[in-house]
Amino acid sequence: MNATTVFYIIIGIIIINFIVDKILDALNAKHFNDELPEDLQDVYDDTEYKKSQNYKATKYRFGIITSVFSIILTLGFLWFDGFEFVDNIARGYSDNAIVIALIFFGIIMIGSDILTTPFSYYSTFVIEEKFGFNKTTKKTFVLDKIKGWFMMVVIGGGILALIIWFYQAAGTHFWLYAWALIAAFTLFMNMFYSKLIVPLFNKQSPLEEGSLRDKIAAYAKTVGFKLDKIFVIDGSKRSTKANAYFSGFGSEKRVTLYDTLINDLDNEEIVAVLAHEVGHYKKKHIIFNLFASILLTGLTLYILSLFISNPMLSQALGVEIPSFHIGLIAFGLLYAPISEITGLIMNVFSRKFEYQADNYAKNTYKAEPLITSLKKLSKNSLSNLTPHPAYVFMHYSHPTLLQRIRNLKQ
Repeated sequence: MNATTVFYIIIGIIIINFIVDKILDALNAKHFNDELPEDLQDVYDDTEYKKSQNYKATKYRFGIITSVFSIILTLGFLWFDGFEFVDNIARGYSDNAIVIALIFFGIIMIGSDILTTPFSYYSTFVIEEKFGFNKTTKKTFVLDKIKGWFMMVVIGGGILALIIWFYQAAGTHFWLYAWALIAAFTLFMNMFYSKLIVPLFNKQSPLEEGSLRDKIAAYAKTVGFKLDKIFVIDGSKRSTKANAYFSGFGSEKRVTLYDTLINDLDNEEIVAVLAHEVGHYKKKHIIFNLFASILLTGLTLYILSLFISNPMLSQALGVEIPSFHIGLIAFGLLYAPISEITGLIMNVFSRKFEYQADNYAKNTYKAEPLITSLKKLSKNSLSNLTPHPAYVFMHYSHPTLLQRIRNLKQ
């Protein structure tokens, strides 16, 4: 196999992945106007259902435009040796491999983000605005971009620099040190993400004393779950869509409720949602996902170590001077099919875990308020209630609303 063959394999992977995604999107779109199943008849009235259908169709059409733009940009960049062009720019500033890589990825990442920002802007301020979801101001939009770039430079750049340094120092055994670094970072972020990163983007405040906090405390006591860190986040700053999530371990474990969730649901429903989140914790789903992620990272880094020294990777992208950063890009493109498979496997586990968490909430609290909360949340986000099974299998990390309700009613 030579560099030209590898180049065409990369092109083939990108095109096949695009075609498969568009087929799945089209199959899913054919079900937008399906009649709602009996168990979901009460989610929307006729006007609301028409609005949800219009929202789904609008998002689908916009998705086609963005994905076509993305694949044309990617294929054009590959075909016209864009990576070599950026690599030459980076090499013009330094002879140090780490500095070259940081400049290279900085140009690629920020350049890509700038090119896709108009689509992000349109999605937020036209589509989401039209359907009543957007609460983001233009100032917040710009600040989010700047903060995102800052984090990418500091955190992403720092980790990349260390990985290349490990490669220079340990050769093909670099993957062990890189794995240890990423595993430690992943554990740290799981523990302290809400305390360190979230405040850069949102305000968090402890849930105030009152009937809701009393109900949550009473439920937590019945299942022997110490929960004294309950925070409310200003999700309404950006969107009307609601959410809740669990983070941390041990003394750092906390539940974060979006203020939109508190506004949309009554106290019984919020406790039921919380019981679902506690179910994830009690069933060790968070630990499983964490360690599965770390193991998959180790596997990926090990496979990377077998190929990264091969100059063919760099040459396949039109770059004659072999380097770690170009090899990393080529490897990432070639690894995409394996990544798709591992993603599918993780989605299977994730859907199974959602059923288990629902069952935990049903058995330790009540099924009915969880059902009504799921219906309200789906209605308020204009969710697709009739997705195609193939699309669900490939993309959904959660069972469909219908599947969850039927499970809860058993």
